[in-house]
Amino acid sequence: MRFANPEYLYLLLLLPVIVLLFIYSNYRRKKNLKSYGDPELLKALIPSVSALRNRISFWFTFIALALITLVLARPQFGAKKETITTRGIEVVVALDISNSMLADDIYPNRLEKAKRLISRIINSTGENKVALIVFAGDAFVQLPITNDFISAKMFLESITPALIARQGTDIGAAINLATKSFTPNEKIGKAVIIITDGENHEGGAEEAAMHAAEKGINVYVLGVGTEKGGRIPVDGKNDYIRDKDGFVVVSKLNEDMANRIAKAGRGTYVRVDNTNNAQTIIANELDKLQQDDVKTDVYTKYKEQFEVIALIVFILLIAEIVITVVLDSINQGKKNRKANK
Repeated sequence: MRFANPEYLYLLLLLPVIVLLFIYSNYRRKKNLKSYGDPELLKALIPSVSALRNRISFWFTFIALALITLVLARPQFGAKKETITTRGIEVVVALDISNSMLADDIYPNRLEKAKRLISRIINSTGENKVALIVFAGDAFVQLPITNDFISAKMFLESITPALIARQGTDIGAAINLATKSFTPNEKIGKAVIIITDGENHEGGAEEAAMHAAEKGINVYVLGVGTEKGGRIPVDGKNDYIRDKDGFVVVSKLNEDMANRIAKAGRGTYVRVDNTNNAQTIIANELDKLQQDDVKTDVYTKYKEQFEVIALIVFILLIAEIVITVVLDSINQGKKNRKANK
C-alpha cells in the first residue's frame, strides 16, 4: 500500500488537538451550567440525551474528518507486477569490514570511503544486477543479487565492523561466497569487486580468484588506503589501537597482495584514494563485460482506493444525521411528556 499524496497525512496531527478542544469545551459548558444554578435542578430541566447527542455527533464527525484526510492522501494498493527485460551484467561487491578499514589515512576513513564508492558504483550500474557481501575473518551475504538499488543502498548504510565478530581479512572466503551468489545464467558477464586494504590477509585468495576466473567470473580488487598507512581508532574512546608494547598500530595498504589477486582473477587492481578515479576505472572495466537480458519485476498501475473511504465517510455522515434526528425526537418526546404532566 502507498499514498499518492502523503503530504496530506500531516493533517492527522490536528486530530488530537480537536479532541482536546472538544474535552475543554465540555468542561467549560459544565462549569458555566453550574454558575447558573443548582446542578440537580438543571439536570432535571435539561434531558441527559442532549449530552449523548453531542458526543455521538462529535465522534462521528471526528472519524469522518480522519477518513477525509486519508481520501486526500489517495491510498493506493493492489499493484500489478510486470516483468521488464533490459540488458546488463551481474556484479557482486565484497566489502572488507575488518577494524583496519576504520583507519584514517583516507578521508573520512577507509570504510566510509568504500561505502560511498559502492553507492556511486550502484548508481552507475544502469540495468545491472548487484549483490553485496561483507567479510572480515568470515564472510556472509548482506544482500542477494538484485536490481533493487534502493534496498542495496539501505543495506549499505547499515554496514559496520560490528557485523562480524571474528577479525581478519579472509578474501578467499569472500570470493568463494561471491561465486555462489550469481544467477545460473551463463551468457551474462559476471564480476566480483573486492574492496579491501589487504591487512592481515589470511591466504587462499589467489586460488579462489583463479577458480572464479575458470568459471568466467572476473575478479577486480579495489585497494583502500595508502602505503604510509593510518591509525585505527578505538570505538568510544579518544585513542587508537595499540600493540602489546603500547605503540599505536599503523595499518598499511597491501598493494602487492591486491595486485596478485586481481591478476589471478583476470581482473584489474585499482587503488582507491581521495579522488573519484577508482569509480571511473572500474566502470570502464565493467562496460567491457558481455551483457545479456536482465529481467526485472516492477509493480505498476496502483489502483486508487479513496473511493471506498469516501463512501464510508458518506455513510458516517448520513448515520450521524439519522442518529441526531432520532435522539432529537426522543428528547422532544420527553419534553412533551413532562409538559403534559
